[in-house]
Amino acid sequence: MRLKDLREDNDLLQRDIAEYLNIRQNTYSQYENGQRQLPIDVLIKLSEFYKVSTDYILGLTSKKSR
Repeated sequence: MRLKDLREDNDLLQRDIAEYLNIRQNTYSQYENGQRQLPIDVLIKLSEFYKVSTDYILGLTSKKSR
């Protein structure tokens, strides 16, 4: 998944994204590190936040656009 790259490209901390998603930072860290599956509602929120497709976040395409 590309969560870390997206976050770092936007100069954000895990804490920042966790606050946006209203989850704990360590939960977000587990999503980013692949230790926990990304729920669909979180995937959609991240897609909207970063203005990229869900397929891009999941690594199914290299095109960022929706």
